[in-house]
Amino acid sequence: MKVTLVQMNSVGDKALNLANARALIERAVVQERPDWICLPEVFDFIGGSRAEKMAAAEELPGGPAYEMCQALAREHKVFIHAGSILEKAPGEERLHNTSVAFNREGEEVARYRKIHMFDITAPDGAKYHESAAFKPGDSVVTYDCEGLTVGCAICYDLRFSYLFQALADKGVDIVALPAAFTLVTGKDHWEVLCRARAIEMQAYLCAPAQTGAHKAGHETRFTYGNSLIADPWGHVVAKASEGPGLVSSYVDVDRIRKVRAMIPVAQHKVKLAV
Repeated sequence: MKVTLVQMNSVGDKALNLANARALIERAVVQERPDWICLPEVFDFIGGSRAEKMAAAEELPGGPAYEMCQALAREHKVFIHAGSILEKAPGEERLHNTSVAFNREGEEVARYRKIHMFDITAPDGAKYHESAAFKPGDSVVTYDCEGLTVGCAICYDLRFSYLFQALADKGVDIVALPAAFTLVTGKDHWEVLCRARAIEMQAYLCAPAQTGAHKAGHETRFTYGNSLIADPWGHVVAKASEGPGLVSSYVDVDRIRKVRAMIPVAQHKVKLAV
């Protein structure tokens, strides 16, 4: 199965972001001919004020980001894992950060809400408080992609190995990790964590990322990019260059089987008393 990751520089302009996402998906279809396409985290809207985030959010199913990805999946007969979309949470003053996956017929096959909220002060002093604007999800989500099992995670989830162990227990072959990793943390932690999770799960880790600058209030913030695909041995088999664009590789089922046979960690797991 051929997979393509879309790297974007989304900003606080939803119409522009959707136009750019559409153009990159259509370019991927023509140039790469993939079976599965994955967009980055909050591809539809990043930054802005709380009020602007709320205004940009969608009720799912429906809304322009959802319907665009659904229509493109149906038109081009390709799986589209719609990175993450700002989703309205009924009765809440917060949003969900939500991945939605569509099959080749444009049918929704999975919906995952980001579990772990990025509430930190980064080494450069920038403060992030996702839980003020976003309500976390609480479900481990997988879906079938023509015989391969795809697991769902988003950005900061990457730092929580127990989620990936839960996905491994569900037999995932691929994990989609749309992200908007900060520049300051990404340069030190992004690749090593992606490779570690792929090794732990003995599965492919497909991580499309935001790149470049965006405005958050009066601040300019920078995302790290470096979208990548890591194989079950932890090798980075494809990696994006700077700027918006595409990166592609193949998911090799025989490679997954070989790695799992070589080091059968699933059979060696021990339940520890806590």
